[in-house]
Amino acid sequence: MAVKVLVVDDSSFFRRRVSEILEKDTGIEVIDFAVNGQEAVEKASKLRPDVITMDVEMPVLDGISAVKKIMQSNPTPILMFSSLTREGASATLDALDAGAVDFLPKKFEDIARNSEEAIRALQNKVKEIGRKRVSRFTRPISPTKPAAAPSTTGFSPKPVSSTRSSSTVAQPDRSFQKAAPETTPQRSFKASGKSYQLVAIGTSTGGPVALQTILTQLPANFPHPILLIQHMPAAFTPAFAQRLNSLCKIKVKEAEQGDRLMPGVAYLAPGGKQMMVESRGGSKTLKVFEDDSPRITYKPCVDVTFASAAKAYSGDVLAIVLTGMGADGRDGARMLKQVGATIWAQDEKTCVVYGMPQAVAAAGLSSESLALQDVALRINKELGIA
Repeated sequence: MAVKVLVVDDSSFFRRRVSEILEKDTGIEVIDFAVNGQEAVEKASKLRPDVITMDVEMPVLDGISAVKKIMQSNPTPILMFSSLTREGASATLDALDAGAVDFLPKKFEDIARNSEEAIRALQNKVKEIGRKRVSRFTRPISPTKPAAAPSTTGFSPKPVSSTRSSSTVAQPDRSFQKAAPETTPQRSFKASGKSYQLVAIGTSTGGPVALQTILTQLPANFPHPILLIQHMPAAFTPAFAQRLNSLCKIKVKEAEQGDRLMPGVAYLAPGGKQMMVESRGGSKTLKVFEDDSPRITYKPCVDVTFASAAKAYSGDVLAIVLTGMGADGRDGARMLKQVGATIWAQDEKTCVVYGMPQAVAAAGLSSESLALQDVALRINKELGIA
């Protein structure tokens, strides 16, 4: 069954170009177009597409407002197209907060090294999020935060928007309905008793919302440094790190060359670069560098960071692989597993795309499969801070 797509953009050229690219794949069918956000809301209700591609800046009703309306009335997987600017990054993150699933740069040459690779990237992303139909979308659900004590990271936490949870069906399902608030009680976990020095989290499609869900539930006195590897363009990682930092009790920053790893600080790998851990004397520092290797698809790459963590920390690492396309993280997780590290994976039900976690689980590397809403609780319990 072909994935049915509604293309939304005020540019006739871009609508035509996106349509041409998508329909080169026999598994995709563009069923209609919308020239502004209001028309998108109306056609989403009438046509019930499997996926909507959405521009951010449009007349009548902008893309972010359209996402909010669609998610309230006819929840649908939405892929945003964004300009690679600071303003574009901020707007795209707002769209993800509003309920969009993922994003791509609006300039196709920015998606990949060549046009054919860029075409495949767009087609594959649309098919993945289209096949991963959700029978219900909910707005983010985060625990209500009590008033926080002064943070050792030098800022006060702000209220946080919640994260979406979803359940899947095997085939495309047009009977979307707005779900009631999540009432399932959180699972009870028991700490393994293992000691750690580092937490490392790798993710891709669906990762921004997943990371926000987890990190906003970690306490200011978190005892270890955290490495975050999110597949994301270079223009987006500064804004994403700043947003997380404003929402979390821990400190979140974009990683820089020579950063010394400190407890209670999360370091986000910069887009377009690799991030590795190095041992220098008695401390651990970050190596952040440009990578021109044609053998490595992702920049940043979860495998690269995980492998360096295995060398620097041996088995004292808790590594978690979250939602994302492909298998990045599997090889690095294998290296970590070989030195005694603990590997967890997000479960299929709460993933936007069950690719990376599935690769780790299928290889027998993960010891636990966790629902997104349970990951932070499980981390806190494992580290003895719950």
